[in-house]
Amino acid sequence: MLKIYNTLTRKTEEFQTLEPNLVKMYVCGVTVYNDAHVGHAMSAIVFDIVRRYLEYRGYAVKHVMNYTDVDDKIINRANQLGEDPLKLSARYIADYAADLKSLNVLPATSNPQVSTTMPLIIQFIEGLIQKGHAYAAENGDVYFRVNSDDDYGRLSGRKLEDMQAGARIEIGEQKEHPMDFALWKAAKPGEISWDSPWGKGRPGWHIECSAMNLAELGEQIDIHGGGNDLIFPHHENEIAQSESYTGKEFSRYWIHNGMLQLGGEKMSKSLGNIISIKEFLSKRSSDVMRMLVLNGTYRAPLMFNDETLDAAERNVERLKSALKPASPSASGLSADTLSASIESANANFTEAMDNDFNTAGAVAALFELSKAINTARDNGANTDQLKPAQETFKQLAGVLGLKLEEKKGSSEKEAEVETLLAERTQARKDKNWKRSDEIRDQLKAMGVTIEDSKDGTTWKWS
Repeated sequence: MLKIYNTLTRKTEEFQTLEPNLVKMYVCGVTVYNDAHVGHAMSAIVFDIVRRYLEYRGYAVKHVMNYTDVDDKIINRANQLGEDPLKLSARYIADYAADLKSLNVLPATSNPQVSTTMPLIIQFIEGLIQKGHAYAAENGDVYFRVNSDDDYGRLSGRKLEDMQAGARIEIGEQKEHPMDFALWKAAKPGEISWDSPWGKGRPGWHIECSAMNLAELGEQIDIHGGGNDLIFPHHENEIAQSESYTGKEFSRYWIHNGMLQLGGEKMSKSLGNIISIKEFLSKRSSDVMRMLVLNGTYRAPLMFNDETLDAAERNVERLKSALKPASPSASGLSADTLSASIESANANFTEAMDNDFNTAGAVAALFELSKAINTARDNGANTDQLKPAQETFKQLAGVLGLKLEEKKGSSEKEAEVETLLAERTQARKDKNWKRSDEIRDQLKAMGVTIEDSKDGTTWKWS
């Protein structure tokens, strides 16, 4: 039984869907005003893994990831560049979609945008006003009335009276309560705007996701996801709006990933410590970024530095060794030594992932199967004997989104390497260290680096 940690209840709960075998999952996407960075990549990969595993377990997944294409940051950036805000955001949406493809992130079922959801956003706000949960100020702004929601603050664990103590009403705001938040913002001179019952303006940040969620998935969903920096105020306010509007529980499970840390600090554009996805992929493979995420716990902070990246790269190379072909001269094993390893890998993989998507445990199951495959190959297993285990290995790696592709070397070259490695393995068994060293030098001259470990011998192109 799959169990998921629910931020809302602060408990790990059995996963049960609203509709049989269907998961409705909404994940907050990016505000598109600049190149996406590796912090965005981390969150995208986390929820890609969640989606892939749910599908592996037999669910159909409606995965919605929005694009915020109307926002103060977009307007400011467009003004700096002298560009139309919607054209600017469209350009960065295309860039981010390309980044996700390069990261082997599956395309979402749908990618709604704020600019194309405006009629429903306005209808949503009108409904909240009619129900007494929102009010229009004289200046054209519309605010959500937090005092109208008895449960406000339950996602973040904050009490309204405590929040009020540190809040203040900014100049120009016409709020009833300091914690009331904007649903609609009156247009400033020169800003992009839309017509509404309250005058020209644009939506507040939080109402956008509630409306896009309603448009794509309906009144109730199974999973709402995003970074833990969105718990308050964004997701807190989404719950308040959506449940006040529909009168129903908004999302059954709230899943939040931790933040990527660079030098002990969260990576963000405001701090200026940005490494773009494109910059990362120019130096490392998408598998390395994914392995970095897989090695950790999705809810915890993730350290991003040369040390953790090098470790992730070594792990990727170790896993690739399981897919090396049998030696052309392999005579075959006298008995099936891999069936038990296949069964064990499947069981351990599922047990780990069922435990709140424990990817580190799932990777450990892959390493155990890799070790068994490498040992069988070293002992003379032929292609037919390796195939079932390698197919299982590829399937499980695919659930985690790992590609494990070799970029260099032809099949003929790889076969030559494998033949030499098989000879070297036999030389080591015979304690013929001289011949073993000669083969190592020969492989090095061919551009091959080998590494001996308890899991067997792995190699890669230098």
